[in-house]
Amino acid sequence: MKKKIGLLYGGKSAEHKVSMQTALAVTKAINYDKFEIHPIYITEEGQWIKGMQLTGPAENLKALEFTPQASALPAPAFNPAIFAGEENLDVIFPLLHGPNGEDGTVQGMLELLNLPYVGNGVLASAAGMDKVMMKNIFSQADLPQVSYVSFIRSEWEKAEEETYKQIEVYIGYPAFVKPANLGSSVGISKCTNRAELVIAFKEAFQFDRKIIVEQGVVAREIEIGVLGNDEAECSVVGEIVPKKAFYDYKAKYEDGNTALIIPADLTSDQYETIQRLAIRAYKALDCSGLVRADFFLTSEGEFLINEVNTMPGFTPFSMFPLLWKHTGVEYPQLIERLVELAIERHEEKQKIKYTF
Repeated sequence: MKKKIGLLYGGKSAEHKVSMQTALAVTKAINYDKFEIHPIYITEEGQWIKGMQLTGPAENLKALEFTPQASALPAPAFNPAIFAGEENLDVIFPLLHGPNGEDGTVQGMLELLNLPYVGNGVLASAAGMDKVMMKNIFSQADLPQVSYVSFIRSEWEKAEEETYKQIEVYIGYPAFVKPANLGSSVGISKCTNRAELVIAFKEAFQFDRKIIVEQGVVAREIEIGVLGNDEAECSVVGEIVPKKAFYDYKAKYEDGNTALIIPADLTSDQYETIQRLAIRAYKALDCSGLVRADFFLTSEGEFLINEVNTMPGFTPFSMFPLLWKHTGVEYPQLIERLVELAIERHEEKQKIKYTF
């Protein structure tokens, strides 16, 4: 019997377009002899629309976009009945990036509906999205990382000068200013002086009410994929070599102005170290399914964890699938493995006793 997959994509997020690219890639690669694909599109306004079953690879984004039906009354953003019907979906595959999808909100809804779903649960998704909470947890897990401070918008608005001085005293330049709850390098700026810092704060606060400022470090950017539930395994290691100041949204998704080196040139000891740190981070956040763990490797040979991405870029040309391809797991196989892990985790949860 074919597994019925509810493909959830789009989303009310600045990363809507990234999600669309991911959905297109998955629908092109998935094995239709093993899976039925039932698309569920979330518009940029947050409306959920269920499409017709896909019987073969989608050729372009238009095949995955649906227009809301005109109505005298506004349609609800979400109705649980969208998962009901003849399909009896076996697994939901959320291909959502950023807030309202990768941050635990959708995961919590799927938990309430008791539906199996691919990827991380509520806690790992929420903590992995919030860079401040994630780094606080990493600190408790004794994972080495760069110095950082965080601010909420109201604090900054009341005391701009004090905010900038605090950064200059405790972080210094260069510094990276980032929205706390966003991925794909959206809203991130590198600052080398006060003027750039002021502009960066205004930019980052457009995308979140909380931001994080991290100490800049001269280091190689090293990434590794992690796959599994309670027992996790690591991929080979990759390195990002951007040809500009840092690996921003445009370099990732538009101009390709970045070199991805797989496998990265590491010693066997370094490889063992990054595996150990990646698994420690995975367990610290109670992750499941998948993450991409990102590290800095300093000239002194020290690994500093930057972040984990609980729903990493997932096109065939994204780092996470490429890492697994070089490990021996092709893109269609990776999709199948994630579905298997989702079912495995769901079955494990059904053993929990809810009565006393």
